[in-house]
Amino acid sequence: MSAPGENLRIDPARLWDSIMEMAKIGPGVAGGNNRQTLTDADSEGRKLFQSWCEAAGMTMGVDQMGTMFALREGEDPDALPVYMGSHLDTQPTGGKYDGVLGVLGALECVRTMNDLGIKTKHPIVVVNWTNEEGTRFAPAMLASGVFAGKHELQWAYDREDHDGKTFGDELKRIGWVGEEKVGDRQMHALFELHIEQGPILEAEGKDIGVVTHGQGLRWIECTVTGKESHTGSTPMHMRKNAGRGLALVTELVHEIAMKNQPNAVGAIGHIDVYPNSRNIIPGRVVFTVDMRTHILPKLNAMVAEFMERAPKLCEEIGVGFEAKIVGQFDPPAFNETCVKAVRSAAERLGYSHMDIVSGAGHDACWINDVAPTAMIMCPCVDGLSHNEAEEISPEWAAVGTDVLLHAVLETAEVVG
Repeated sequence: MSAPGENLRIDPARLWDSIMEMAKIGPGVAGGNNRQTLTDADSEGRKLFQSWCEAAGMTMGVDQMGTMFALREGEDPDALPVYMGSHLDTQPTGGKYDGVLGVLGALECVRTMNDLGIKTKHPIVVVNWTNEEGTRFAPAMLASGVFAGKHELQWAYDREDHDGKTFGDELKRIGWVGEEKVGDRQMHALFELHIEQGPILEAEGKDIGVVTHGQGLRWIECTVTGKESHTGSTPMHMRKNAGRGLALVTELVHEIAMKNQPNAVGAIGHIDVYPNSRNIIPGRVVFTVDMRTHILPKLNAMVAEFMERAPKLCEEIGVGFEAKIVGQFDPPAFNETCVKAVRSAAERLGYSHMDIVSGAGHDACWINDVAPTAMIMCPCVDGLSHNEAEEISPEWAAVGTDVLLHAVLETAEVVG
């Protein structure tokens, strides 16, 4: 099959208008969005997306996890569909583009195909995965994880938010429980367009990131146990300071990540200090270590070193240490044929590009286990994401969507 013509482009203004219209739903307090999963705002965003898909001639399917699948028919009824999309849910203080660009960029690709009367052998499906962010209901990429067989459906339904509300109950409440069994769909391929959420593409002056791998990660929940006592009256040499244990372990995580450069990261994010009083030495600290790299042996070695050294550091200062892995996935290597389609599209269109590793987890990382998958990234200003100040340019959005369009058309096979 011949590749799509190099002059084929999406409508940049229509794409940008759609992104801005979606951003009106669940506005944040500082210019971004708070459209967390399974909230009323999420439901409203879904309804708007559905209306746009139906206006574009697509039919909507919804599975038991609430994931939305908008179908554009292909010429061959027996051909497996080519999927493209991302997610519409946001962080509590999220930006307007994280996930949204991938969903609405995919919709814009279909609109462009309709405008130009383009027909494909394979059907095309635009997907909005439920609960990619994992902020309200952990873990992240929950629906795609169930789809890929990583989680059981009932386990996902039982996830609770901060208020004790379950995922299953909230999905019912907002009216987005579908009848379709999760994971029943077969895919010819899946492409996900996303903002980089890092500074590399902008710093290198590149239009497109051709994502070859995703990072594997390990989340390690740690508990340092000391002894609560008065900060003013407990002699320094008699203290069992859990906060000091946290400090030593924090430096250890940084040290391990730095000596495994390049392409390795590590930090401590979530921290709970007990009793969290200004004049009491902490008796217990619970925190989560996040380690990531796209090289599995390196990732395993980093975790092993941490698990060996952290208890010793704490023992030396008289505090206890316990740790367990509470989240993990191995680094995905994206499908070579799909990656080549993305790279070829960028070259055909004359856009500068570079190979890149995704520093964040995405739905495509799970789907990669069950279908040929690739990702496309566009720059974001200063690499900032998961922040209301997250920003991209209309030009970056259009370029990324152009590449998505070409990669999908090459894979879905234009006919006629």
